Amino acid sequence: MYKNLGEMLRGAQALNYTVGAFNAHNLEMVPAMITAAKDAGAPIIIQTSVGTAEYVGMKNFVAICRSMADDLLVDVGLHLDHAKSFDAIKSAIDAGYSSVMFDGSALSLRENMERAQRVVDYAHARQVSVECEIGTIGGTEEGVTIAEGKYTDPAQALTFLENVDVDALAVGIGTHHGQFKSKTKLNWPLIEMLHARISTPMVIHGGTGVDEDDYHRLTNNGFRKFNVGTELLVNWTRVAKEMFGKTEVNSSLRNNILPCNTTVYNIVRHKSELFMNVENQSVVS
Repeated sequence: MYKNLGEMLRGAQALNYTVGAFNAHNLEMVPAMITAAKDAGAPIIIQTSVGTAEYVGMKNFVAICRSMADDLLVDVGLHLDHAKSFDAIKSAIDAGYSSVMFDGSALSLRENMERAQRVVDYAHARQVSVECEIGTIGGTEEGVTIAEGKYTDPAQALTFLENVDVDALAVGIGTHHGQFKSKTKLNWPLIEMLHARISTPMVIHGGTGVDEDDYHRLTNNGFRKFNVGTELLVNWTRVAKEMFGKTEVNSSLRNNILPCNTTVYNIVRHKSELFMNVENQSVVS
């Protein structure tokens, strides 16, 4: 089924697993990603940046995600990632996206809350879920660089959640966008403090840099959405460079693209199986 973020994360909360949210950097990736989730027996969130959504066409992403969710009988959400403009968010909602992220992390707490509530009011009236961010995630994504991330202040997170009815909260715990050559050192005392104080599902950004050995522990500490983008982009591009570099110019394009999509399939299936948290599954009250 085509589902919104709130529906998907409530299921994850009840059965103690995490939903993988995978950034599509082009339209070609999407069928491989959804098929991989189906084969893993897992739900999936397809994420797009504003730039990618505008390049491909928001309604095109919606059409493919809806049709594949129905045809393959897999739970699929379509999410607009790191949107700062209300106009972009409104366009995605009107096109049929099932969830959006308003990123007001660079704003003051008060302005972040005010703008976030405006997004929530518009989205929830149309059965669309909303993710927001407290703290900042450093690194580079879609050409935007934040030199240094900022840990989430638990008191600010609580104030935000008391005033804004969001469906998920992205938090700064030491991860970085664009990290793929090294592994993140997570702030476990902060993670455990946030989990003790916050009941709203939390979100990992910059997930490529997180050690897979830490996945289950993060799930058991309330993280219900886990973003993976850089790993897909780097490996799709690596295979594309290899294929296009050795293929005759009159060979069908699909001969070059299919191996790239196979790489994406393998990553998404592997991650999705880990996110289901089978080794540590227990129902959370």
